[in-house]
Amino acid sequence: MNSTINNRIAALRAHIAQEQIQAFIIPSTDPHLSEYVAPHWQSREWISGFTGSAGTVVVTAKDAGLWTDSRYFLQAARQLEGTCITLYKEMLPETPNIPEFLSAHLQEGDCVGIDGKMFSAEEVEHLQKELKKSGICIKSIADPMQLLWTDRPAMPLAPAFVYDTKYAGMSFTEKLPAVRQAMEATGADSLLLSALDEIAWLLNIRGNDVHCNPVVVSYLLIEKDKVNYFVQPQKVTPELAEYFSANGISVHPYEEIGDYLNSFNAHSILMNPAKTNYAIYSAIRPGCLIINGASPVALLKAIRNKQEIAGIHAAMQRDGVALVKFLKWLDEAVPAGKETEISVDKKLHTFRAAQPLYMGESFDTIAGYKEHGAIVHYEATPETDVTLKSEGFLLLDSGAQYLDGTTDITRTIALGPLTEEEKTDYTLILKGHIALAMAVFPEGTRGAQLDVLARMPIWKERMNYLHGTGHGVGHFLNVHEGPQSIRMNENPVALQPGMVTSNEPGVYKAGSHGIRTENLVLTVPAGEGMFGKYLKFETLTLCPICRKGIIKELLTAEEIGWLNDYHRTVYEKLSPDLNNDEREWLKEACKAVIRD
Repeated sequence: MNSTINNRIAALRAHIAQEQIQAFIIPSTDPHLSEYVAPHWQSREWISGFTGSAGTVVVTAKDAGLWTDSRYFLQAARQLEGTCITLYKEMLPETPNIPEFLSAHLQEGDCVGIDGKMFSAEEVEHLQKELKKSGICIKSIADPMQLLWTDRPAMPLAPAFVYDTKYAGMSFTEKLPAVRQAMEATGADSLLLSALDEIAWLLNIRGNDVHCNPVVVSYLLIEKDKVNYFVQPQKVTPELAEYFSANGISVHPYEEIGDYLNSFNAHSILMNPAKTNYAIYSAIRPGCLIINGASPVALLKAIRNKQEIAGIHAAMQRDGVALVKFLKWLDEAVPAGKETEISVDKKLHTFRAAQPLYMGESFDTIAGYKEHGAIVHYEATPETDVTLKSEGFLLLDSGAQYLDGTTDITRTIALGPLTEEEKTDYTLILKGHIALAMAVFPEGTRGAQLDVLARMPIWKERMNYLHGTGHGVGHFLNVHEGPQSIRMNENPVALQPGMVTSNEPGVYKAGSHGIRTENLVLTVPAGEGMFGKYLKFETLTLCPICRKGIIKELLTAEEIGWLNDYHRTVYEKLSPDLNNDEREWLKEACKAVIRD
């Protein structure tokens, strides 16, 4: 048994008993409802031992459960072994959701505890509505981890810095009027921003508060005639203080946001209840009209300006050069039998770090060999690390932060002989990737309407994947951003010119192999047509797609044409920055596929 985790669960049970509540919910987020969080807020990981980026722990007097999505089913099962925590696999028909679980395990009159800073106002309202049916209430209490987690990391205090307009494309003073105009169109005379990527984009600042995500833990309140920024004073360097002063931004201590909202004199405030934590939402002064709505910054940020588009193209070119150097090295190194999942991760970092404007990884590299590739968000550890052999697939999902753009790419690389099943799966995923890459669609189309294109080749074989096909990507910001997405779940946000989104279908077979092919794409105009304008995708990522796993008979002439055109572009764009040996390797990797 895992005594450390079980002791932590026992301590939490004792604490909530003192609080006179019968259950407590611990999500994976922070007060800004971020996907990736600073160590200070990794409470769910501390209480459960599960290290994935998504999951929720529920603890009652007798039971404990972890809910997580399909990316982490295998990882969570392994990490929960020996604990008293049961794994609940989300999106499967037999899995109860959290309100259903609580209703089944608690009695009428019982109370469920939460830390109101860790849940959106929308989530709390939904929980209250669902649990009320069983006579169960919700109570927001002080964070128990402040007492239980004795060696808890401190709040992040790394200094923030100004993000140069030559990379951002627009200054803060150019962005602000568009935000105010959108705010006022809703009838609001103030706007609260809580999402860290939105704040960083609007202010043109970046930071080092969250691993791989260059954001600054803070709040931003925009009023009719002033802008208030709530941040830890230690983050504000003299240069930043001067920048804020020059741009008319008033700086306040981070902890004062609640008190300020409780007393400021705005008539109305625009807030996104899905992006604002319950405690902050509840702090708004009585009498101030709350207008629930999406932040206008989310969409403004997602549509890249000309300079940002030029920057991501330049970043992709340098990233592609680093990847080609790495793939050539990998080809030559694997047969020696000395490389492992961890060593190739380190080598890839070395090649990327040598590129101009490199600022770090955009997420921790996923290097999964053979059956580890089936663990969607696998991260090798010294305990799980394996040696690569000249056989089977290596799934490599990685990305970088450059000052002029953020990259995210997955390649599934054949290291040697493959089974027919592996080749078939690989080719079907490639067909889905190409189908989405070639899509042409009318203006107003949503990602959920295109998702089927990537899935159809494997659906025909009764296979599927449960993660999204595409997520938005920030500009030297978070690798996962909205508001657009391409996934089965409905999302009302239409794809628009200037949006950067991933294209990453996959298939995962536990104990055998995992396959994913991912490029980033830019939505661009495709001309006029019947009933209006049409759009299409321009593939941004520049890196050869491994041809060794392709069954070319399964590809149509159009699919082969797309692949050959893509490889021709990759070679033309990257070859000038390579030496002769690297150029020859790339020429072979980009050789045209020809059907007999």
